Amino acid sequence: MYSEAGQWVLDPMVGGGTTLVEARLLGRNAIGVDINPAAVELAEKALRFKHHPATQQTVRAGDARDLSFVADGSIDLVVTHPPYMNIIRYSEGRIAEDLSNIGSLPRFCDAMEQVAGELLRVLRPDGHCAILIGDTRRGRHFVPLAFNVLRRFLAAGFVLKEDIIKVQHNCRQTRRWQWKARRDRFYLIMHEHLFIFRKPRPGEDLGPIRYSAGI
Repeated sequence: MYSEAGQWVLDPMVGGGTTLVEARLLGRNAIGVDINPAAVELAEKALRFKHHPATQQTVRAGDARDLSFVADGSIDLVVTHPPYMNIIRYSEGRIAEDLSNIGSLPRFCDAMEQVAGELLRVLRPDGHCAILIGDTRRGRHFVPLAFNVLRRFLAAGFVLKEDIIKVQHNCRQTRRWQWKARRDRFYLIMHEHLFIFRKPRPGEDLGPIRYSAGI
């Protein structure tokens, strides 16, 4: 729906490389970036199969806040799944720049706004950016992380096209959270938000969609 065969896909937090694998299977070119060398190695291993040889998928170590090696307007679709602050520390605290080490909501959102700025730059006009992110809890209370990140992407210049709710099943931590929920009397968070953003066209009048553009 948001890309065609032969176009370019970017995942700036590629993790184990699922985006790259799917891009290869679907005949898309793709670039994967991750701050964690261990993730880069996993993604490289995941690509050790042949399919659609006319396309190319590459992975490299890098910070999603600095994609200077990607040309302006060269990407057709961004797909990524950022960390939820420091809920899971993917580099186990060893990499200072890793966003999953940030425990402060304002600092995490500042970093995500930097990411959003870079993604806006590399996307072609009218290109789309899909971000899967959920919420969390602190002190037994709900923290709307997803909507804080949403606001930062709007501030960077994106417009919101869709908010798709993804219901979570068979989560690794469900039993532990069920025990905490009974003890502390709160509901389990059983969904994530798949935000689909669009990069406006040059000179586009955003007035008719101002409520989706945060203006």
